[in-house]
Amino acid sequence: MSSHPAPHTPVLLRQVIENLAPIRGGLFIDGTFGAGGYTRAILETGASRVLAFDRDLNAVEAARPLCAQFAGRLTVVNAPFGRMEGFARAAVDVAEGPFADGVVLDLGVSSMQLDQPERGFSFQSDGPLDMRMSQSGDHAGASAADLVNTLDEEALANVLYVYGEEKKSRWIAKAIVKRRALTPFTRTLDLAGVIARVLGPRKTDGRHQATRSFQALRIAVNDELGELARALTAAERLLKPGGRLVVVTFHSLEDRMLKRFLRQRSGKVAGASRHMPEIVAAASPSFQIVNQRPISPDEEECAANPRARSSKLRAAIRTTAPPWPPPSATELPLVEL
Repeated sequence: MSSHPAPHTPVLLRQVIENLAPIRGGLFIDGTFGAGGYTRAILETGASRVLAFDRDLNAVEAARPLCAQFAGRLTVVNAPFGRMEGFARAAVDVAEGPFADGVVLDLGVSSMQLDQPERGFSFQSDGPLDMRMSQSGDHAGASAADLVNTLDEEALANVLYVYGEEKKSRWIAKAIVKRRALTPFTRTLDLAGVIARVLGPRKTDGRHQATRSFQALRIAVNDELGELARALTAAERLLKPGGRLVVVTFHSLEDRMLKRFLRQRSGKVAGASRHMPEIVAAASPSFQIVNQRPISPDEEECAANPRARSSKLRAAIRTTAPPWPPPSATELPLVEL
């Protein structure tokens, strides 16, 4: 593989900007900076300031030229978006109350991370079994190798089933535990090969046999659903009345969780789902849903950018109602690690 991967192409960029509707004088939060595609478009469209977050220090360091280009208008913070409220309030010196005109989240792993074998997200090339979006500082945690080599068989099967929706999770977990007793897993292709042998040569839905398991491990390693839950409630507290929330998802767990959150907060659904802590009913809807059906990319975008194929965009507008009370029931992650 080339050491110079293709530039990252922001997914559904036109639709994101249309729904975010950057305004002159407005302050916007990009919770997933990545290569800065959304941030650049927001600033060029007219926003006065963007606070951007990325848990990957490499992305933050690569943002220096963009920060110089938009000097005084762009701040990029090395932190997970689930922690954006505290950092954002410190950056604008607003201790409480809403102040943001928009929040955008582009979920999942970035193309840059997938294109770097040393990050261990992909089995297209061999690399260390890592998968951490944060590899340094206080945001780093256990790697995929740590989970694969230390979780007991039941916990590992639960991770694969819940986060990867892998129907044969128990078979895979059993094979992993048996093999690691001889030699620990350290490389991506080694793990992918064991999974493929368990599931057989036929691909699932046209995808490699290890796709669901790798997704599950990545979600568990990075606490992606927990981060999303925290980011959504943070956005609710940060957005001004009329402020816009725009989220692009890439797999069904994210999209179901987001859909449930918006339906709850718009007063359309009561109760909780297995991916969100139980929420006590609030008095008034805090969001108005913009698109009842998610926006998907057209054939032209999918042909130009295959990463866009599974993407869905949902948007909502903040009402004048106060934020809902924070969840009081069991918090994510769903699988005890």
